[in-house]
Amino acid sequence: MGLKAKFNLVMLAAFLVGLALAAVLSWQIVHENARREVLQQGAVMMAQASAIRDYTAKEIGPLLADQAKVRFLPHTVPSWAAQTNLRALATQFPDYTYKEAALNPTNPADRATDWESGIIGEFARNPSLTDFTSTRDSPTGLILSTSRPIRITDKDCLTCHSTPSAAPASMIDLYGSANGFGWKLGDVIGAQIVSVPMQVALDRANEAFKVYLLALVAVFAVTIVLLNLLLHYVIVKPIRRMSEIASEVSLGNMDASEFAERGRDEIASLAGSFNRMRRSLANAMKLLES
Repeated sequence: MGLKAKFNLVMLAAFLVGLALAAVLSWQIVHENARREVLQQGAVMMAQASAIRDYTAKEIGPLLADQAKVRFLPHTVPSWAAQTNLRALATQFPDYTYKEAALNPTNPADRATDWESGIIGEFARNPSLTDFTSTRDSPTGLILSTSRPIRITDKDCLTCHSTPSAAPASMIDLYGSANGFGWKLGDVIGAQIVSVPMQVALDRANEAFKVYLLALVAVFAVTIVLLNLLLHYVIVKPIRRMSEIASEVSLGNMDASEFAERGRDEIASLAGSFNRMRRSLANAMKLLES
């Protein structure tokens, strides 16, 4: 096996090990960045929902307080306002959703699905849990959901949700008396759930990962070509020439030309030593002949 073949095998082995390590690390980095990007989008939507809830409770509710005494107005309910406003976003971006899912909601449309019930159960089992992140598959790809618990901390909420008899008659007329009652102070009755698609971010992450690996391969290819050229012209070619001259001298051709010394590197130093040895051998042969 020649010197260049050994050199290339060592370089290839080193490159494959480096490429494997770089691939593992870069894969983790780009996918973690994608996850953070999606979490940021979810946090923005959650902040929007919270802002709408606060505005409804502080501004809309007091403004319509007199009318609400006469008939039930869902516009004064923070959860209804937040979901109605963010539902408009879902008409343009169907995979971006906000829902205040409940196990026993007043509005049947807010009833929790199986996976949403699991999230509410997590909050019920862990009173100190304030945020929960989960992922699930969908027909359009992976969906990330970030959630916050809905706990009954205001006893005024029980006015409408303790018993049907205590609730406004107009609310009973609108939603019926079978849902949204029996709530207790301190209970986790639901969760604010923001769902954001991960597929777009993951596709970008995968594309960046492929470009990064291709760039590494291109850099290695250029490097190995340049190193092979350097190896050939600086080391292999001079050594082959010296080997040819040494072979001619060993066969008795003392008139073989000397190796041309160029530069001041180790190969030039070797060439100088080789030429001195050849001249010494030639002189020794002449002495023996005489």
